[in-house]
Amino acid sequence: MEKERDIVTDGASLPVVEEFFSLQGEGFQTGKAAYFIRLGGCDIGCSWCDSRFSWNPGLHPMVETQSIIDRVIESGADSVVVTGGEPLMWTLDLLCKGLKTINICTFIETSGGYPLSGTWDWICLSPKKNMPPTSEICQIADELKVIIQDKSDFEWAEKYHGMVSRECRLYLQPEWSRFDTIIPEIVKYIKKNPIWRISLQVHKYMHIP
Repeated sequence: MEKERDIVTDGASLPVVEEFFSLQGEGFQTGKAAYFIRLGGCDIGCSWCDSRFSWNPGLHPMVETQSIIDRVIESGADSVVVTGGEPLMWTLDLLCKGLKTINICTFIETSGGYPLSGTWDWICLSPKKNMPPTSEICQIADELKVIIQDKSDFEWAEKYHGMVSRECRLYLQPEWSRFDTIIPEIVKYIKKNPIWRISLQVHKYMHIP
């Protein structure tokens, strides 16, 4: 049985942790300019999470969705990335509707643990063991990005490789704090399994948000 979204609002306002115009730093869209909207709230609790500050939605102001859209327009961006936290804890239909009305491309980065809302040009699925993704989102994901902390995560990656479509792009991304240790293992794995690509968090090397 799929988990129910904890609908705090109808999506007319959202708990915004931060908004900024930058470059995508990982996965298939690496290097692309986009306006980032990080939403508060996450109940997955990954031990290596680099955005723990976003977990408690109560620490972040509820912002009117139209105000968010207005700032996207002011930025001049042609694409928006919605991330978190876990953004699908929130109803994102109104946000996406407003963005699509002004021809903004919509991208989401999600664990897939909650039912999908919103209309998306690109879905980056990053499954987490504490809350596996729904079957629905696996079938429509454009990109599968699995964080590799230790060797056991390769098996986890292959599990979801078997659940996404043949067109879905496949990425293995080293957990940042284990980078030096796990990179050699990822390199060996991809050489044996070349359908995968590596994703690096290049924004951290460039010291940009």
